[in-house]
Amino acid sequence: MTSADNLRAFRRGGRIVIVGASLAGLRAAESLRDEGFTGSLTMIGDELGEPYDRPPLSKQVLTGWVPAGGTTLPRRRDIDAEWLLGVPASGLDLATDHVRLADGREVPFDRVLISTGVRARPWFVESEAALDGVFVVRTREHAEGLQRALAAGPSRVLVIGAGFTGSEIASICRERNIPVTVAELAPYPLVGALGAMIGEVAADLQRAHGVDLRCGVKVTRLEGDAQGRFRRAHFDDGSTVDADVAVVALGGIRNTEWLQGSGLAAGVWGVACDTGCRAMDLNGLITDDVFVAGDVARCPNPVYEYRLISLEHWANAVEQAQVAAHNMVHGQADRWPHLSIPRFWSIQFGVNIKSVGVPTFADEVVVTQGSVTDHRFVAAYGYQGRVTAAVTFNNAKWLDHYRQLIETAAPFPPPCATPDQPVDTKPVPVDFPGPTLLAQGATVVVTGHDPGERRVTAAHQHHR
Repeated sequence: MTSADNLRAFRRGGRIVIVGASLAGLRAAESLRDEGFTGSLTMIGDELGEPYDRPPLSKQVLTGWVPAGGTTLPRRRDIDAEWLLGVPASGLDLATDHVRLADGREVPFDRVLISTGVRARPWFVESEAALDGVFVVRTREHAEGLQRALAAGPSRVLVIGAGFTGSEIASICRERNIPVTVAELAPYPLVGALGAMIGEVAADLQRAHGVDLRCGVKVTRLEGDAQGRFRRAHFDDGSTVDADVAVVALGGIRNTEWLQGSGLAAGVWGVACDTGCRAMDLNGLITDDVFVAGDVARCPNPVYEYRLISLEHWANAVEQAQVAAHNMVHGQADRWPHLSIPRFWSIQFGVNIKSVGVPTFADEVVVTQGSVTDHRFVAAYGYQGRVTAAVTFNNAKWLDHYRQLIETAAPFPPPCATPDQPVDTKPVPVDFPGPTLLAQGATVVVTGHDPGERRVTAAHQHHR
Protein backbone atom coordinates (compact mmCIF):
# COMPACT_ATOMS: atom_id res chain seq x y z
CA MET A 1 0.00 0.00 0.00
CA THR A 2 1.13 3.56 -0.69
CA SER A 3 1.33 6.20 2.03
CA ALA A 4 -1.86 7.75 0.59
CA ASP A 5 -3.62 4.38 0.91
CA ASN A 6 -2.42 4.03 4.51
CA LEU A 7 -3.69 7.52 5.33
CA ARG A 8 -7.13 6.78 3.85
CA ALA A 9 -7.28 3.54 5.83
CA PHE A 10 -6.35 5.41 9.00
CA ARG A 11 -9.09 7.99 8.46
CA ARG A 12 -11.61 5.18 8.03
CA GLY A 13 -10.61 2.91 10.90
CA GLY A 14 -7.73 4.33 12.91
CA ARG A 15 -7.66 4.84 16.67
CA ILE A 16 -7.18 8.34 18.09
CA VAL A 17 -7.00 9.00 21.83
CA ILE A 18 -7.32 12.51 23.25
CA VAL A 19 -5.89 12.85 26.78
CA GLY A 20 -7.51 15.87 28.38
CA ALA A 21 -11.27 16.44 28.10
CA SER A 22 -10.69 20.18 27.87
CA LEU A 23 -11.54 23.04 25.52
CA ALA A 24 -8.64 22.01 23.28
CA GLY A 25 -9.58 18.33 23.53
CA LEU A 26 -13.22 18.85 22.61
CA ARG A 27 -12.51 21.24 19.75
CA ALA A 28 -9.89 18.83 18.40
CA ALA A 29 -12.40 15.97 18.51
CA GLU A 30 -14.96 18.04 16.61
CA SER A 31 -12.36 19.07 14.05
CA LEU A 32 -11.30 15.45 13.53
CA ARG A 33 -14.86 14.51 12.60
CA ASP A 34 -15.12 17.62 10.40
CA GLU A 35 -11.95 16.46 8.63
CA GLY A 36 -13.57 13.14 7.78
CA PHE A 37 -12.05 10.91 10.45
CA THR A 38 -14.50 8.03 11.02
CA GLY A 39 -12.32 5.76 13.16
CA SER A 40 -12.54 5.24 16.92
CA LEU A 41 -12.16 8.32 19.13
CA THR A 42 -11.53 8.11 22.89
CA MET A 43 -11.69 11.08 25.28
CA ILE A 44 -9.83 10.72 28.61
CA GLY A 45 -10.42 13.24 31.40
CA ASP A 46 -9.70 13.36 35.12
CA GLU A 47 -12.90 15.29 35.91
CA LEU A 48 -16.30 13.59 35.84
CA GLY A 49 -18.25 16.21 33.88
CA GLU A 50 -18.13 17.16 30.23
CA PRO A 51 -15.66 19.83 29.06
CA TYR A 52 -16.51 23.35 30.24
CA ASP A 53 -15.35 26.90 29.72
CA ARG A 54 -12.83 28.18 32.28
CA PRO A 55 -12.63 31.99 31.71
CA PRO A 56 -16.14 32.57 33.12
CA LEU A 57 -15.13 30.90 36.40
CA SER A 58 -13.14 33.92 37.61
CA LYS A 59 -15.52 36.37 35.94
CA GLN A 60 -19.26 35.63 35.58
CA VAL A 61 -19.54 32.65 37.97
CA LEU A 62 -18.12 34.47 41.00
CA THR A 63 -20.48 37.39 40.46
CA GLY A 64 -23.45 35.03 40.39
CA TRP A 65 -24.37 36.01 36.81
CA VAL A 66 -23.74 32.50 35.50
CA PRO A 67 -24.11 29.28 37.54
CA ALA A 68 -21.08 27.01 37.56
CA GLY A 69 -23.11 24.32 35.83
CA GLY A 70 -23.89 26.75 33.02
CA THR A 71 -20.30 26.80 31.75
CA THR A 72 -20.47 23.53 29.80
CA LEU A 73 -18.96 24.04 26.37
CA PRO A 74 -21.49 23.94 23.54
CA ARG A 75 -21.15 21.03 21.15
CA ARG A 76 -20.68 22.12 17.56
CA ARG A 77 -21.39 18.58 16.36
CA ASP A 78 -21.65 15.00 17.56
CA ILE A 79 -18.17 13.50 17.97
CA ASP A 80 -19.22 9.86 18.48
CA ALA A 81 -16.51 9.25 21.09
CA GLU A 82 -15.95 6.89 23.98
CA TRP A 83 -15.68 9.01 27.12
CA LEU A 84 -13.42 7.78 29.93
CA LEU A 85 -14.01 10.41 32.61
CA GLY A 86 -13.06 10.65 36.26
CA VAL A 87 -9.80 8.72 35.87
CA PRO A 88 -6.57 10.55 34.99
CA ALA A 89 -3.91 9.24 32.65
CA SER A 90 -0.86 7.95 34.51
CA GLY A 91 1.54 7.13 31.69
CA LEU A 92 2.26 7.10 27.96
CA ASP A 93 4.03 4.11 26.42
CA LEU A 94 5.32 4.98 22.95
CA ALA A 95 6.86 1.53 22.46
CA THR A 96 3.45 -0.18 22.56
CA ASP A 97 1.26 2.87 21.75
CA HIS A 98 -0.82 2.75 24.92
CA VAL A 99 -2.09 5.35 27.38
CA ARG A 100 -2.08 4.01 30.93
CA LEU A 101 -4.86 5.09 33.29
CA ALA A 102 -4.60 5.50 37.04
CA ASP A 103 -6.99 2.59 37.58
CA GLY A 104 -4.71 0.20 35.70
CA ARG A 105 -6.47 0.16 32.35
CA GLU A 106 -4.54 0.62 29.11
CA VAL A 107 -5.98 2.39 26.08
CA PRO A 108 -4.37 1.61 22.70
CA PHE A 109 -3.94 4.28 20.03
CA ASP A 110 -2.55 4.91 16.56
CA ARG A 111 -2.27 8.63 17.25
CA VAL A 112 -2.68 10.54 20.49
CA LEU A 113 -3.33 14.18 21.34
CA ILE A 114 -2.10 15.58 24.66
CA SER A 115 -4.36 18.39 25.92
CA THR A 116 -4.08 17.93 29.69
CA GLY A 117 -3.84 21.66 30.39
CA VAL A 118 -3.02 23.31 33.70
CA ARG A 119 -4.13 22.87 37.30
CA ALA A 120 -4.12 25.49 40.05
CA ARG A 121 -0.96 25.85 42.11
CA PRO A 122 -2.03 24.90 45.65
CA TRP A 123 -0.98 26.52 48.92
CA PHE A 124 2.37 25.03 49.90
CA VAL A 125 1.30 23.74 53.36
CA GLU A 126 -1.26 20.97 52.92
CA SER A 127 -2.85 21.31 56.35
CA GLU A 128 -3.33 25.06 55.84
CA ALA A 129 -4.67 24.56 52.31
CA ALA A 130 -7.32 22.23 53.81
CA LEU A 131 -8.73 24.94 56.12
CA ASP A 132 -12.38 25.79 55.56
CA GLY A 133 -12.36 29.08 53.66
CA VAL A 134 -9.14 28.54 51.67
CA PHE A 135 -9.74 28.28 47.91
CA VAL A 136 -8.06 28.02 44.54
CA VAL A 137 -9.93 28.74 41.31
CA ARG A 138 -9.46 26.40 38.37
CA THR A 139 -12.41 23.99 38.23
CA ARG A 140 -16.16 24.43 38.32
CA GLU A 141 -16.23 23.03 41.84
CA HIS A 142 -13.63 25.58 42.95
CA ALA A 143 -15.62 28.48 41.50
CA GLU A 144 -18.91 27.21 42.89
CA GLY A 145 -17.47 26.91 46.41
CA LEU A 146 -15.89 30.37 46.31
CA GLN A 147 -19.08 31.91 44.95
CA ARG A 148 -21.02 30.54 47.92
CA ALA A 149 -18.36 31.87 50.30
CA LEU A 150 -18.55 35.35 48.76
CA ALA A 151 -22.36 35.32 48.77
CA ALA A 152 -22.27 34.64 52.53
CA GLY A 153 -20.73 38.11 53.04
CA PRO A 154 -17.29 37.50 54.57
CA SER A 155 -15.78 40.22 56.74
CA ARG A 156 -12.68 40.25 54.50
CA VAL A 157 -11.18 38.24 51.65
CA LEU A 158 -7.43 37.69 51.29
CA VAL A 159 -6.19 37.13 47.73
CA ILE A 160 -2.67 35.68 47.54
CA GLY A 161 -1.22 36.61 44.17
CA ALA A 162 -2.01 39.59 41.94
CA GLY A 163 -1.85 38.06 38.49
CA PHE A 164 -4.89 38.19 36.22
CA THR A 165 -6.94 35.66 38.19
CA GLY A 166 -6.13 37.21 41.57
CA SER A 167 -6.84 40.72 40.29
CA GLU A 168 -10.16 39.65 38.76
CA ILE A 169 -11.21 38.05 42.05
CA ALA A 170 -10.25 41.21 43.95
CA SER A 171 -12.33 43.22 41.48
CA ILE A 172 -15.36 41.01 42.05
CA CYS A 173 -14.97 41.40 45.81
CA ARG A 174 -15.08 45.17 45.47
CA GLU A 175 -18.09 44.96 43.15
CA ARG A 176 -19.85 43.08 45.95
CA ASN A 177 -18.59 45.62 48.50
CA ILE A 178 -16.49 42.99 50.27
CA PRO A 179 -13.28 44.26 51.91
CA VAL A 180 -10.30 42.62 50.20
CA THR A 181 -6.57 42.45 50.83
CA VAL A 182 -4.29 41.44 47.96
CA ALA A 183 -0.80 40.13 48.82
CA GLU A 184 1.77 40.07 46.03
CA LEU A 185 5.43 39.12 46.32
CA ALA A 186 6.35 41.20 43.26
CA PRO A 187 6.45 45.03 43.31
CA TYR A 188 3.14 45.43 41.42
CA PRO A 189 0.07 43.51 40.26
CA LEU A 190 0.22 41.97 36.76
CA VAL A 191 3.98 42.59 36.65
CA GLY A 192 4.76 39.01 35.59
CA ALA A 193 2.53 39.36 32.53
CA LEU A 194 2.84 43.02 31.55
CA GLY A 195 5.91 44.47 33.26
CA ALA A 196 6.49 47.17 35.85
CA MET A 197 5.08 50.21 34.03
CA ILE A 198 1.67 48.61 33.46
CA GLY A 199 1.92 46.98 36.89
CA GLU A 200 2.15 50.40 38.49
CA VAL A 201 -1.01 51.45 36.64
CA ALA A 202 -2.75 48.29 37.85
CA ALA A 203 -1.68 49.04 41.43
CA ASP A 204 -3.15 52.55 41.26
CA LEU A 205 -6.36 51.10 39.80
CA GLN A 206 -6.74 48.59 42.63
CA ARG A 207 -6.09 51.12 45.38
CA ALA A 208 -8.49 53.60 43.77
CA HIS A 209 -11.21 50.95 44.14
CA GLY A 210 -10.50 50.33 47.81
CA VAL A 211 -8.24 47.29 47.62
CA ASP A 212 -5.79 46.88 50.49
CA LEU A 213 -2.89 46.08 48.15
CA ARG A 214 0.34 44.86 49.77
CA CYS A 215 3.22 44.32 47.36
CA GLY A 216 6.71 43.05 48.06
CA VAL A 217 5.47 40.86 50.90
CA LYS A 218 5.05 37.12 51.29
CA VAL A 219 2.31 35.25 53.11
CA THR A 220 4.11 32.78 55.35
CA ARG A 221 1.28 31.09 57.23
CA LEU A 222 -2.49 30.64 57.13
CA GLU A 223 -3.98 30.30 60.59
CA GLY A 224 -7.22 28.54 61.44
CA ASP A 225 -9.45 28.39 64.52
CA ALA A 226 -10.32 25.36 66.64
CA GLN A 227 -13.06 24.39 64.18
CA GLY A 228 -10.65 24.31 61.24
CA ARG A 229 -11.84 27.57 59.67
CA PHE A 230 -9.41 30.06 58.16
CA ARG A 231 -9.12 33.19 60.31
CA ARG A 232 -5.77 34.94 59.86
CA ALA A 233 -2.76 35.25 57.52
CA HIS A 234 0.80 35.98 58.64
CA PHE A 235 3.26 37.94 56.48
CA ASP A 236 7.04 37.89 56.34
CA ASP A 237 7.19 41.51 57.54
CA GLY A 238 5.56 40.50 60.83
CA SER A 239 2.11 41.86 60.03
CA THR A 240 -1.14 39.88 59.99
CA VAL A 241 -4.53 40.14 58.28
CA ASP A 242 -7.78 38.80 59.70
CA ALA A 243 -10.10 37.36 57.05
CA ASP A 244 -12.76 34.68 56.55
CA VAL A 245 -11.77 33.67 53.03
CA ALA A 246 -8.35 33.20 51.40
CA VAL A 247 -7.95 32.70 47.65
CA VAL A 248 -4.64 31.23 46.52
CA ALA A 249 -3.98 32.67 43.05
CA LEU A 250 -0.35 31.71 42.47
CA GLY A 251 -0.62 30.59 38.87
CA GLY A 252 -0.86 27.11 37.44
CA ILE A 253 1.08 23.85 37.16
CA ARG A 254 1.09 22.22 33.74
CA ASN A 255 -0.13 18.65 33.86
CA THR A 256 2.92 16.81 32.55
CA GLU A 257 3.93 14.54 35.44
CA TRP A 258 2.08 11.60 33.88
CA LEU A 259 4.49 11.82 30.91
CA GLN A 260 7.59 11.11 33.01
CA GLY A 261 9.47 8.23 31.43
CA SER A 262 7.63 8.59 28.11
CA GLY A 263 10.69 10.00 26.33
CA LEU A 264 8.89 13.23 25.39
CA ALA A 265 10.37 16.67 26.06
CA ALA A 266 7.90 17.39 28.83
CA GLY A 267 8.54 19.48 31.92
CA VAL A 268 7.36 22.37 34.06
CA TRP A 269 6.65 24.58 31.03
CA GLY A 270 4.70 21.91 29.12
CA VAL A 271 5.35 19.56 26.20
CA ALA A 272 7.59 20.84 23.41
CA CYS A 273 6.20 20.57 19.89
CA ASP A 274 6.74 21.97 16.39
CA THR A 275 4.45 24.50 14.71
CA GLY A 276 2.39 21.57 13.42
CA CYS A 277 1.67 20.55 17.05
CA ARG A 278 3.75 17.36 16.76
CA ALA A 279 5.47 16.55 20.05
CA MET A 280 9.25 16.49 20.40
CA ASP A 281 11.19 13.81 22.22
CA LEU A 282 13.99 14.49 24.69
CA ASN A 283 16.57 14.53 21.92
CA GLY A 284 14.69 17.10 19.83
CA LEU A 285 13.26 14.60 17.33
CA ILE A 286 9.72 15.19 16.08
CA THR A 287 7.31 12.34 16.76
CA ASP A 288 4.92 11.18 14.04
CA ASP A 289 1.95 10.07 16.13
CA VAL A 290 1.94 12.30 19.25
CA PHE A 291 0.40 15.77 19.09
CA VAL A 292 -0.05 18.55 21.66
CA ALA A 293 -2.56 21.41 21.99
CA GLY A 294 -3.69 23.99 24.52
CA ASP A 295 -2.15 25.28 27.74
CA VAL A 296 0.20 22.29 28.03
CA ALA A 297 1.90 22.90 24.65
CA ARG A 298 5.24 24.70 24.11
CA CYS A 299 5.20 25.79 20.49
CA PRO A 300 7.79 27.78 18.49
CA ASN A 301 6.77 30.97 16.71
CA PRO A 302 8.87 32.50 13.90
CA VAL A 303 7.83 36.01 14.95
CA TYR A 304 9.60 35.38 18.27
CA GLU A 305 12.81 33.86 16.89
CA TYR A 306 11.34 30.35 16.94
CA ARG A 307 11.53 30.23 20.70
CA LEU A 308 9.20 27.79 22.42
CA ILE A 309 6.25 29.68 23.91
CA SER A 310 3.72 28.44 26.49
CA LEU A 311 0.31 30.10 26.39
CA GLU A 312 -2.67 29.99 28.74
CA HIS A 313 -5.07 31.56 26.24
CA TRP A 314 -8.56 30.51 25.19
CA ALA A 315 -8.13 31.38 21.52
CA ASN A 316 -4.75 29.66 21.35
CA ALA A 317 -6.26 26.41 22.68
CA VAL A 318 -8.96 26.47 20.00
CA GLU A 319 -6.56 27.29 17.16
CA GLN A 320 -3.98 24.70 18.19
CA ALA A 321 -6.69 22.07 18.51
CA GLN A 322 -7.82 22.69 14.93
CA VAL A 323 -4.25 22.58 13.60
CA ALA A 324 -3.44 19.40 15.53
CA ALA A 325 -6.62 17.67 14.39
CA HIS A 326 -6.00 18.56 10.75
CA ASN A 327 -2.41 17.37 10.87
CA MET A 328 -3.33 14.09 12.57
CA VAL A 329 -5.32 13.01 9.51
CA HIS A 330 -3.26 14.57 6.69
CA GLY A 331 0.06 13.82 5.07
CA GLN A 332 3.19 15.94 5.27
CA ALA A 333 2.41 18.01 2.16
CA ASP A 334 -1.02 19.06 3.45
CA ARG A 335 -0.18 19.91 7.08
CA TRP A 336 -0.87 23.30 8.62
CA PRO A 337 1.40 25.39 10.87
CA HIS A 338 0.15 27.12 14.01
CA LEU A 339 1.48 30.67 13.58
CA SER A 340 -1.16 32.82 15.28
CA ILE A 341 -0.24 35.92 17.27
CA PRO A 342 -1.45 35.41 20.86
CA ARG A 343 -4.41 37.41 22.19
CA PHE A 344 -5.63 37.80 25.75
CA TRP A 345 -8.27 39.76 27.67
CA SER A 346 -9.35 40.55 31.23
CA ILE A 347 -11.98 42.73 32.84
CA GLN A 348 -11.22 44.18 36.26
CA PHE A 349 -12.27 47.27 38.20
CA GLY A 350 -14.38 48.47 35.27
CA VAL A 351 -11.45 48.35 32.83
CA ASN A 352 -11.25 46.12 29.75
CA ILE A 353 -7.62 44.97 29.40
CA LYS A 354 -6.61 43.30 26.15
CA SER A 355 -3.27 42.31 24.70
CA VAL A 356 -1.87 41.04 21.43
CA GLY A 357 1.54 39.47 20.96
CA VAL A 358 3.97 38.37 23.65
CA PRO A 359 4.65 41.15 26.20
CA THR A 360 7.25 39.00 27.97
CA PHE A 361 9.29 38.97 24.74
CA ALA A 362 10.31 42.62 25.08
CA ASP A 363 12.97 44.86 26.53
CA GLU A 364 11.12 48.21 26.27
CA VAL A 365 7.58 49.55 26.53
CA VAL A 366 6.03 52.89 25.61
CA VAL A 367 2.57 54.45 25.85
CA THR A 368 1.67 55.30 22.26
CA GLN A 369 -1.93 56.44 22.59
CA GLY A 370 -4.35 57.77 25.17
CA SER A 371 -4.04 58.67 28.83
CA VAL A 372 -2.64 56.46 31.58
CA THR A 373 -4.36 58.67 34.18
CA ASP A 374 -7.75 58.05 32.58
CA HIS A 375 -7.02 54.29 32.27
CA ARG A 376 -7.66 54.54 28.53
CA PHE A 377 -4.47 53.98 26.56
CA VAL A 378 -2.34 51.73 24.36
CA ALA A 379 1.17 50.58 25.31
CA ALA A 380 3.46 49.02 22.72
CA TYR A 381 6.25 46.58 23.59
CA GLY A 382 9.51 46.30 21.67
CA TYR A 383 12.47 43.95 21.46
CA GLN A 384 15.73 45.06 19.89
CA GLY A 385 14.02 47.78 17.89
CA ARG A 386 10.88 46.01 16.64
CA VAL A 387 7.31 45.80 17.91
CA THR A 388 6.49 42.51 19.67
CA ALA A 389 3.27 43.17 21.62
CA ALA A 390 0.69 45.73 22.66
CA VAL A 391 -1.66 46.13 25.63
CA THR A 392 -4.81 48.25 25.69
CA PHE A 393 -6.80 49.62 28.61
CA ASN A 394 -10.34 50.44 27.43
CA ASN A 395 -9.00 50.97 23.90
CA ALA A 396 -9.24 47.58 22.21
CA LYS A 397 -10.24 48.93 18.79
CA TRP A 398 -6.54 49.44 18.03
CA LEU A 399 -5.47 45.82 18.62
CA ASP A 400 -5.69 44.76 14.96
CA HIS A 401 -3.45 47.68 13.98
CA TYR A 402 -0.79 46.59 16.46
CA ARG A 403 -1.14 42.95 15.42
CA GLN A 404 -0.17 44.03 11.90
CA LEU A 405 2.83 45.92 13.29
CA ILE A 406 3.94 42.75 15.12
CA GLU A 407 3.51 40.52 12.07
CA THR A 408 5.49 42.90 9.85
CA ALA A 409 8.30 43.48 12.41
CA ALA A 410 7.55 47.22 12.43
CA PRO A 411 10.18 49.43 14.05
CA PHE A 412 9.94 50.25 17.74
CA PRO A 413 8.83 52.70 18.99
CA PRO A 414 6.10 52.60 16.34
CA PRO A 415 5.01 55.76 14.54
CA CYS A 416 1.52 56.62 15.71
CA ALA A 417 0.27 59.91 14.30
CA THR A 418 -3.08 59.89 16.10
CA PRO A 419 -4.88 62.72 17.92
CA ASP A 420 -4.50 60.92 21.26
CA GLN A 421 -0.72 60.49 21.02
CA PRO A 422 0.89 61.46 24.37
CA VAL A 423 3.34 64.33 24.47
CA ASP A 424 6.02 62.18 26.12
CA THR A 425 6.45 58.92 24.19
CA LYS A 426 9.86 57.91 25.48
CA PRO A 427 10.26 54.13 25.92
CA VAL A 428 11.22 52.74 29.32
CA PRO A 429 12.66 49.34 30.30
CA VAL A 430 9.91 46.74 30.50
CA ASP A 431 11.24 45.39 33.84
CA PHE A 432 9.86 41.90 34.37
CA PRO A 433 10.47 39.94 37.60
CA GLY A 434 12.72 36.92 37.90
CA PRO A 435 11.77 33.42 36.66
CA THR A 436 10.09 32.32 39.92
CA LEU A 437 7.64 35.20 39.99
CA LEU A 438 7.21 35.10 36.24
CA ALA A 439 5.98 31.51 36.45
CA GLN A 440 3.22 32.59 38.85
CA GLY A 441 1.95 35.65 37.00
CA ALA A 442 2.40 35.35 33.26
CA THR A 443 -0.10 33.85 30.85
CA VAL A 444 2.50 33.90 28.07
CA VAL A 445 5.93 32.46 28.88
CA VAL A 446 8.88 32.39 26.49
CA THR A 447 10.63 29.20 27.49
CA GLY A 448 12.98 27.85 24.86
CA HIS A 449 16.03 28.25 22.66
CA ASP A 450 17.86 30.39 25.20
CA PRO A 451 21.53 29.31 25.02
CA GLY A 452 21.99 30.02 28.71
CA GLU A 453 19.09 27.93 29.88
CA ARG A 454 18.11 24.28 29.56
CA ARG A 455 14.73 22.81 30.44
CA VAL A 456 15.09 19.11 29.57
CA THR A 457 17.66 16.42 30.23
CA ALA A 458 18.98 14.36 27.34
CA ALA A 459 18.14 10.68 27.32
CA HIS A 460 21.03 8.56 26.11
CA GLN A 461 19.70 5.41 24.50
CA HIS A 462 22.00 2.48 23.75
CA HIS A 463 20.88 0.25 20.91
CA ARG A 464 22.07 -3.34 20.60
